[in-house]
Amino acid sequence: MSILKKFNFVGGRVLKTGIAVFITALICELLGWPPMFAVITAIVTIEPTAADSIRKAYVRFPASAIGAAFSVVFNFAFGDSPLTYMLVAVATIIACHRLHLQDGALVAVLTGVAMISTVHDHYLSSFFIRLGTTLTGLTVSTLVNLLVIRPDYSKSIKAKIQRLIVETGDLIEGRGTEITRHQPLHRETRAVFMKILKDMEAIETLCKYQKKEWKLHQFDRKDMRNIHYEFKKLTIMRQVHYHVGNLVSLPSLHLPETKAQVVENMVKSIKSAFQDPDFAMDESHDAIVKKLLELLRHEVDEREAKSHRFSEETVIYYELVSIHDLLEELNQIHKFEIRHQKLLEKSLEIS
Repeated sequence: MSILKKFNFVGGRVLKTGIAVFITALICELLGWPPMFAVITAIVTIEPTAADSIRKAYVRFPASAIGAAFSVVFNFAFGDSPLTYMLVAVATIIACHRLHLQDGALVAVLTGVAMISTVHDHYLSSFFIRLGTTLTGLTVSTLVNLLVIRPDYSKSIKAKIQRLIVETGDLIEGRGTEITRHQPLHRETRAVFMKILKDMEAIETLCKYQKKEWKLHQFDRKDMRNIHYEFKKLTIMRQVHYHVGNLVSLPSLHLPETKAQVVENMVKSIKSAFQDPDFAMDESHDAIVKKLLELLRHEVDEREAKSHRFSEETVIYYELVSIHDLLEELNQIHKFEIRHQKLLEKSLEIS
């Protein structure tokens, strides 16, 4: 693992693919089987998690059998011709779709198409050899994924969430500055917002991978507890971005100078809290929130007699107050996290 850290271009998944290909080719050579089909299967079977490899292996084997069967049938009927390649590919894709074997369609098509040029008169033996090589590739890749370099996404998840929180604070301040200075939404601000949303989806994918790994491997209790709190933070950040999205969607408007100053102070204070490791909010932040709530109540009371719809000004105050409430939740989660860490360390010392 120290070598992997030194050479970042060689990740765990790349190394596992190389190991799986080598072992698969070696087994096929010992058995006298052509390694090409087994190696193709081994390459595409390495998944981000061992659970995915096991689940998809159950799909890819019957799918490969379908591809091999079509290859034998159409080769017998039409020989090694362009029509055969087309029929094998199309028939395999349709069959996999109808039988809900989509995860194995790629392996099945590659197996079927690659078989065409190698099948001559020994149709039955070719069919079973292809099944054997496919099964070898699936088995080796699944075992390598399960036993070699156990995937652990916890550090990556934690680092990405921390970066996401800091970037969110910068985004809120940037959008708040645009609003208070009567500027329209900048293209850069929208681009940052969309980037953060994509980053959040990527983190959620890593979280799903990590949960799957917990089902197959034993993890340290402390690490699991830490990641559990990271999951909670990510859930709250998803809610924060819902409110940020509403701020991004607002049209340009003109705020009076006194109100604009309160909004500007609020977004700066929110940014400061997001960049604090403890999500701490000082007394000055509470004072700004109090002023913002007064503006919100006044605006709601004033608009209530005229219309049931909120004005853009009301939306600004409401969204900032909502983000403040979520900040308080992040602060509470962090306190619980520290408390549980101390309790866990004490229990480990006693045991």
